Amino acid sequence: MFRTLASRQFTRPVLAARANGALHARGAFRQVTTDAPAYKMILTETQGRVAIVTLNRPKALNALCSELFHEINDALLRFDNDSSIGAIVLTGSDRAFAAGADIKEMKDTEFIGNYKNNFLAHWTEQLGRMRKPVVAAVNGYALGGGCELAMMCDIIYAGEKAVFGQPEINLGTIPGAGGTQRLTRAVGKSKAMEMILTGSVNLDAMEAKTYGLVSAVFPPERLVEEAIKTAKKIAAKGAVSVQMAKEAVNQAYELNLSSGLHFERRLFQATFATKDQKEGMDAFAGKRKPNFVHE
Repeated sequence: MFRTLASRQFTRPVLAARANGALHARGAFRQVTTDAPAYKMILTETQGRVAIVTLNRPKALNALCSELFHEINDALLRFDNDSSIGAIVLTGSDRAFAAGADIKEMKDTEFIGNYKNNFLAHWTEQLGRMRKPVVAAVNGYALGGGCELAMMCDIIYAGEKAVFGQPEINLGTIPGAGGTQRLTRAVGKSKAMEMILTGSVNLDAMEAKTYGLVSAVFPPERLVEEAIKTAKKIAAKGAVSVQMAKEAVNQAYELNLSSGLHFERRLFQATFATKDQKEGMDAFAGKRKPNFVHE
């Protein structure tokens, strides 16, 4: 949840102009401008049916703060409600996806205020409600809240120099945005305990892949391109079936096997009320490419 000593190892800021240049170098993007608010801490762009949200606090290694999360949530909500978007990529800079939370913002808060205001709830609420798939493209540090943010996404791709960790214990506290829950489900109890209780055992990209925390590892310069490629594949499928499939997989973490199988079967049966199911099966039978209409 927190930005740690990792930030002290870097003294040169990554300029916002560089972040913008990296985005535009990836391909023929178009800037989202229609009815889009002027964000201070993120960049938003689209490529076809894929939206890209880039954390943009380079001097702070994308340290997470309330204003940043309000902007992330606002952008994600807009894209989730935009019928022209089928999937989202969430990324940071080459040096840090997000090196943790902004300690200066929270260090003097008190329990009563945190409890009454449900502190950190807004960090997780929008990603938890997303109907469309979100692919995290993680380069550099994903520590504390950065690791938690990545784990809120549906798929995680990592650059070869990515580092995942939960060092909150070093600051006298514990993860508060899902670290104890999602990390344990991803890597198992023993490894999660080691990482969280020592605050110093991190996973590099290949270790994260071995443990199942990330799906694939790529050279840093190809990472976002590969994430967008996967997001495009997803966005090209029938949107209703994609959202149902995401919902069913997520329920595997909430339901016992019998209830989960029942839930899956009902959603499977429900797909037969969609135009895309008819089109997909007709196309398969006719040996042609389907033309999904997302209905």
